[in-house]
Amino acid sequence: MNLILIITLVALIALVSYLIVSKKINLSSLFAKDSSPSNAFEKTEVFLEAKQKSFEIVLEAKNEALRIKSETDEYVRTKKNEVSEESAKLTARSSMIESRESEIKRKEEDFNNLKITLDSKIKNYDELIKAEQEKLEKISRLTVDEAKKRLIETVDKELKEEYGKKIRTYEQELKINAEEKAKQILIDAMRQGASDYVVEYTSSRIRLPDEELKGRIIGKEGRNIKTFEEVTGVEVDLDSSPGDLLITCFDPVRREIAKLAMERLIADGRIQPAKIEEIVEKTKSEMDQIIFKEGTELCHKLGIFNIPKEVIQTLGRFRYRFSYGQNMIEHVMEVCKIGASIASELKADVELVKLGCLFHDIGKVIMDKEGSHVDIGVEYLRKFKINEKVIDCVAEHHEDKPFSSIESAIVALADHVSGARPGARTEDYESYVKRMRNLEEAATSFDGVDHAFALSAGREVRVYVKPSQVDDYSTSFLAREIAKKIELEQTYPGVVKIVVIRETRQLATAK
Repeated sequence: MNLILIITLVALIALVSYLIVSKKINLSSLFAKDSSPSNAFEKTEVFLEAKQKSFEIVLEAKNEALRIKSETDEYVRTKKNEVSEESAKLTARSSMIESRESEIKRKEEDFNNLKITLDSKIKNYDELIKAEQEKLEKISRLTVDEAKKRLIETVDKELKEEYGKKIRTYEQELKINAEEKAKQILIDAMRQGASDYVVEYTSSRIRLPDEELKGRIIGKEGRNIKTFEEVTGVEVDLDSSPGDLLITCFDPVRREIAKLAMERLIADGRIQPAKIEEIVEKTKSEMDQIIFKEGTELCHKLGIFNIPKEVIQTLGRFRYRFSYGQNMIEHVMEVCKIGASIASELKADVELVKLGCLFHDIGKVIMDKEGSHVDIGVEYLRKFKINEKVIDCVAEHHEDKPFSSIESAIVALADHVSGARPGARTEDYESYVKRMRNLEEAATSFDGVDHAFALSAGREVRVYVKPSQVDDYSTSFLAREIAKKIELEQTYPGVVKIVVIRETRQLATAK
């Protein structure tokens, strides 16, 4: 009701304001004392209009008030229903909680009663055990500790005997199985790693396209073949086989250079001393690239990467190195395959074993150092900061030191298997190469000697002297001194012929 009055009052105030603003009521005239009939009529008309307007406003206000009241009542009724529902839920939840509390109390009482009963039974059980122990002590005349001790001793004795029997049985079974397993591993490793060897001798054969080409190779008064043998350090044999040219030298690198140079000379057709020297020098300069390529291919075949280029260059020399008839590249590949197979079976580090197998004989191709190939290889690998575990495998592969790891033992075993299996090695090539090198070193140890080549399987040594230091009269004396040094210091079959060559060249250029 108060809301309706407030709305009515607000409506009247609004009406008056409207009339004043619209200038339909003049406040001064409204309150003036002038009471003329015209003024009275105007006032009556204004009041009637105002009354009508106020009635309409009041009616609208009542309708609005009724609408607001209806909405308010509906809102209040909705809220009351929601409150009633929440109250019912809370009442149900409260009754549920009370029910659970009573159930928990009941269970707690049951638990306490059960605990009391259990404690009582435990107490009775302890008393019974104590009484039985006392009876047993009286009967056996032993205390509990003494009885325990005797029982443990008896059980230990029986168990030891039983364990001993089982251990002996297991050891015998393991020994039999281990031997069979080891044999199987080695057989599988050799089967996977075995490769066919082509026995390398100290000669290379070149097929000549034309028999008449031999005369051009020899040259006038033999100058071409003489120049070729001088600059390459090999022996050229044109008479042993029709249609073939035989190049002989104990040094495989030197022999390979000579073979490539001769093939290029034959293909070029211009066989003369100047061209021979040019092609031989060019072949020597390209040999480093060929050796690096061989080392790269070896590493790729074994799946080994991230090795310094200098080490790869050294590994490439394996292609021209032989050990007791085994080509070093073939030997290394076989050792790597055998080692990787064994390491895989024994769950060892396969990559470490492969690296150890790859590097184990690297000291054999390093010619500028003195000492065993093991020590030379270890020193060389440390220079390039190779993994120390790999270096240990190299240092221990001949069992000069105790094995520091299973990988090191596998590398030694793989090397032994590769070298000792039937057919792997055919001749004592190492001794032959050593004898040939000793002959060359004996000749080059004298002052004035430029270079020397051992030829004809060590039966001849050609010594080239420096013309500026050795004259024609001293060459015969030098030949006798070299022969005497070889006689005193070396062992060799048959005789060794020393040929000292002194050659003077004068060059001029026409411009």
